[in-house]
This record gives sequence, C-alpha cells and structure tokens, in this order.
Amino acid sequence: MVKLTKKTAFKTSIQKAETPMEKTTRVVRKIVDEEAEKRHAKNVRLRTARLEREAHTPTKDISDALKSHAAKPTTKRG
Repeated sequence: MVKLTKKTAFKTSIQKAETPMEKTTRVVRKIVDEEAEKRHAKNVRLRTARLEREAHTPTKDISDALKSHAAKPTTKRG
C-alpha cells in the first residue's frame, strides 16, 4: 500500500496548454451552436405564426376553386 503524504494524496494534475487549433475549434463550435439556436428559434417563431395565420384564414372550398378556374377563358396563342 502507498503511504499517503501531501504530495501523493493531493496530487495536482498538470493541464497541458490549449493549442491554437483546439482554441479555434472551441470558438467555431460555440459560434455554430449559437447560430443553430437562433435558427431553431426563428423556425419555431415562423411556424407558429404560419399555423396561427392558417387557423384564422378561411380556406376555399375545392369546388369553388375549380369553378373559378373553369370560368377563366382560355386564349390560344398562335
């Protein structure tokens, strides 16, 4: 068994320095994650607005749409 002393019991781990590439990776991931959060929030906001608008907008009946389409005169281009 190892004899416990201040040096063995409270061993401090030496952290290696962050390389420039690791720093760049960390910063880029942070930026990408923030952009993804903003994009997700925007999509949720737009989806909610669209669903609310669709709920309050009366929809045309299919037969009405067909009648209005058939009533348009067709012109021959020649």
